[in-house]
Order: sequence, then C-alpha cells, then structure tokens
Amino acid sequence: MSQLTHFNTAGEAHMVDVGDKAQTQRLAVAEGRILMHADTLKLIEQGGHKKGDVLGIARIAGIMGAKKTADLVPLCHPLQLTSVKIEFVCEQTSNAVVCTATVKTNGSTGVEMEALTAVQVALLTIYDMCKAVDRGMSMRDIQLVKKMGGKSGTWTRQATE
Repeated sequence: MSQLTHFNTAGEAHMVDVGDKAQTQRLAVAEGRILMHADTLKLIEQGGHKKGDVLGIARIAGIMGAKKTADLVPLCHPLQLTSVKIEFVCEQTSNAVVCTATVKTNGSTGVEMEALTAVQVALLTIYDMCKAVDRGMSMRDIQLVKKMGGKSGTWTRQATE
C-alpha cells in the first residue's frame, strides 16, 4: 500500500503540490442511492411534490456541490471543471433513487472528490425536499465507480468491491 499523500514527513497535514504533474484529461464517476418508502418514490416520479421537481433541483444541487468541493474538503485543490453530469434512476424494486455523477476536467489532479461530493449533495437535497413525508430515508453505497487520467491511469470498481 502506498503512503498517504496529505501528510508531510513530519506528519503534518498539507496540500499536495501538483504543480509538476502533467495536465491531462481527467474523469471520475461516482454513484450512491437513497432508499425511501414506496409512496415517497411515487411522489418524486409523478412530480407531485409540493416543493417542485425534486430530481431537477437535486441535479442542480449536485452540480453546485461538485463546483464547491474545495470549499468543503480542506485539502482539495480548487479545479476548473469542464463538465458535471448528474443522472438519476428510480428503482421501484428497492424503493430507491440512484444518483450517478460524472465529472471531467483538464488538469494536474483528479476529480474523484468532486464526483463523490456531487452525489452526496444531490442525495442530501432529495432528503431535504422529501423529509416532511419520509424522515426515514437512508443514503447508502456512495462510492467511486471509475476514474481516468493522470499517472495512475484508469481504475474501475470491480463487482466484488
């Protein structure tokens, strides 16, 4: 296992110097789900929520979350994102909304944190908008699915992970 990069030789937290790293196209895909009552999912799907289009607002929130990651995670570099795509799938069999975030940049560091933040913020927004009818919603399985670019190349989550 390699060393943690956010600590210097004295064990102090620091921001990694990425100034000498090559500028490459970077991509990260993350996903997560929010479980809920069947009636809550139906309300979201049918657009009958009195607060408006739950998934539309959650999509915007996810995009904003990706853009604000460096403000939320102390040692993340502020990045010039070139694309943030948020997708939702409603799964009736599990009474869940699955969120997938795909984030891209051209830079010297990856966008994994931005993709993971986008998923979390989108799911939190769904929770916020629906908590009046379902306080028992649960966010789960937030994870990186794929990353591309940089020195380490491409990584894809295996089914057993």
